[in-house]
Amino acid sequence: QVQLVESGGGLVQAGGSLRLSCAASGLTFSAYIMGWFRQAPGKEREFVAALSTSGGRTYYEDSVKGRFTISRDNAKNLVYLQMNSLKPEDTAVYYCAARWSFSDSVVTGARGYAYWGQGTQVTVSS
Repeated sequence: QVQLVESGGGLVQAGGSLRLSCAASGLTFSAYIMGWFRQAPGKEREFVAALSTSGGRTYYEDSVKGRFTISRDNAKNLVYLQMNSLKPEDTAVYYCAARWSFSDSVVTGARGYAYWGQGTQVTVSS
């Protein structure tokens, strides 16, 4: 079965950096759009970034543009989220998600993703 396992979360001071990883198994990874979402306490899950099957197309939520970078390694079935200049408002549980696609596009809506990881906590202290 499909499994997505996130890692790399933790506690960091404001202005610091973290790199999240998501290891995928049980799917033809190169045929899946990959996305990162996050959910803060008391808030709805929100889109962070998405990456097309080839890695050639990306899309970011406005508040993370210029600070976060999504990338993938199709040979290793890994997707990454490099997070720089972290802010306290970035504190949340971060989830990776996968959606099969026949085109090299991106998807930003959570409902468009069929598979989800268990999440990794990111806490940014001020």
